Amino acid sequence: MDNNTLVTIIGYAASICMVLGYTPQAFATIRTRRTDDIAMPTFIMLGLGSVLFVAQGIFLDNIPIIITNVVATVCSVIIFGIKIYNDHFKKKK
Repeated sequence: MDNNTLVTIIGYAASICMVLGYTPQAFATIRTRRTDDIAMPTFIMLGLGSVLFVAQGIFLDNIPIIITNVVATVCSVIIFGIKIYNDHFKKKK
C-alpha cells in the first residue's frame, strides 16, 4: 500500500468518525430541544473550525474534508439555532 492510499483511507475514516460524532448530537437536540448542557463558546469554535475545514478542503480539492465538514457545519448551525432560541426566547416566557 502506498502512502497516498494510506492517507486517503485515514481521511475517509476521519470523515466517518466526524459525521458519526456530530449527527447524533444534532438529532438528539432536534428531537428533545434541550440545549442546557451545550457550552456556546465551545460550539461556536467547533462550528467555525468546520467552516474553515470546508475552505481548506476546497483549496486542496479534498472531497472527504469538504463533505465531512459541510455535514458538521450544518449540524452546528442547527444546534446553534436551537440553542439561541432556547436561551433567548424561551427564557422570556
